[in-house]
Amino acid sequence: MAHDGLIAILLGLIEGATEFIPVSSTAHLLLAKMLLGLPDGFWDTFIVLIQLGAILAVVVLYFQRLWGVLLRLPTDPSARKFLISILVALVPAVLLGFGLHDVIKKVLFESPKLICWSLIIGGVAIGLIDRFKPPTRITSSERIPYLAAFLIGISQCVALIPGMSRSGSTIVGSLLLGVERRAAAEFSFFLAIPTMAGAFALDAWKSRHEIDTSHAGLIALGFVVSFAAGMLAVKVFIDFLAKHGFALFAVWRIAVGAAGLAFIYLTAH
Repeated sequence: MAHDGLIAILLGLIEGATEFIPVSSTAHLLLAKMLLGLPDGFWDTFIVLIQLGAILAVVVLYFQRLWGVLLRLPTDPSARKFLISILVALVPAVLLGFGLHDVIKKVLFESPKLICWSLIIGGVAIGLIDRFKPPTRITSSERIPYLAAFLIGISQCVALIPGMSRSGSTIVGSLLLGVERRAAAEFSFFLAIPTMAGAFALDAWKSRHEIDTSHAGLIALGFVVSFAAGMLAVKVFIDFLAKHGFALFAVWRIAVGAAGLAFIYLTAH
């Protein structure tokens, strides 16, 4: 049990620390599961359930702003426009995510090589786009036009390929549309709340037969660690991004992907 507790803490840290930065939490969790030799079944369900901790971290951090938007909805057109832009951006992922859920989980998630190559390709793309992005024309996450929001939603669908990163895909899409870095990251966070909540609900329902009350303590531990790590990661990420851009995250993705491929090929022979 002590060994399982340490694994729960480690996976919780990975989930919370990587969910909202453009390095792909899915890739890091799946590679960690592979390196640790964890069996399918409970640990797959555990990874699904602790995502809720990371979701709640963003809700808590941005609660005041989100609550303010809700209160202004009846009287403020800008608040309604912001909510609609989030819903518009959500549509592509909902349609593709629900339609391709089984293919993604049963085929793409079972390919460590694909995950590693996705990390590398995504890292190169993030580095290049951050360096050569078009001029900034949108500086607020709450003032993104509907068409731009829809295109950002389409870019988020790239993250259905494990390793591409949901936050990375939405942020890159935002940068290409002229959204300022901080605003792009914040819109990604706001969009993550309904996107991840929906994905969590679907995954939790499909994994319900794997949930065992005897593992409640481990799940609670992973949830709390994921929540705490998520809050810290979002706070640090926003400040770091404003000063340094995405270069470090691009390098990190490429390094992890290359290390993963090296491990796969070395252990295959």
